[in-house]
Parts: sequence; structure tokens; C-alpha cells
Amino acid sequence: MRKVFSSHDSLLAGYLASLLEERGIACVVKNRFLGGAAGELPPTECWPEIWVAYDRDEAPALRILAPHQEGAGASRDHWTCPHCGEALEGQFEVCWRCGTECPDATA
Repeated sequence: MRKVFSSHDSLLAGYLASLLEERGIACVVKNRFLGGAAGELPPTECWPEIWVAYDRDEAPALRILAPHQEGAGASRDHWTCPHCGEALEGQFEVCWRCGTECPDATA
């Protein structure tokens, strides 16, 4: 087993685990209900963690989760939709006007 994600947000961890499972990657969310122990334990030790069941799935899981890491998209520059010409901020991966994906978006 390999840890591929950790966050203070248990809803995000559950959502991302479901994304991995939809793509055939077996995973487990650990510490899902440990948040109440923060204070008795270091807070970051209580954060939900996603672990993939098989080591071979670590790299594909990290590629799937990369766009969802905190700060993802923050470093991307503003972009212009190649289909409709709409100007968009860097955090957007899809044009809100026509639905075209950003050419720089990582999958």
C-alpha cells in the first residue's frame, strides 16, 4: 500500500477516492473519522489519507490526483479559449462559455 493523498478536507478525500475507484484503482481512505482527535494528536496526523492497495497503482493515481492537489492551477497563467476566444483565469481547466478544455490542463 502507498499513500497518495492527504488533506484536512474529508469530503475531498472521499470524492478523490471515488475518482480512483471509478478508474479501477483500489484504494482506502484512512483516518476518515480521526479529526476529533486533533489536539490529542498532531492535527496533520488526523487528516484523511488515501492509500492505493497496490504499489503498481501509485503512479497512475498520482496523475489522476495531481489536478486536485491544493494550489493546483494556481501557477497556470490566464488563458484564452481556443474555441470561442473567452479570456479565463488560470485556475479554470474548462471554458465556462463553451466547455472546451484548457490546452495546458494536466489529465
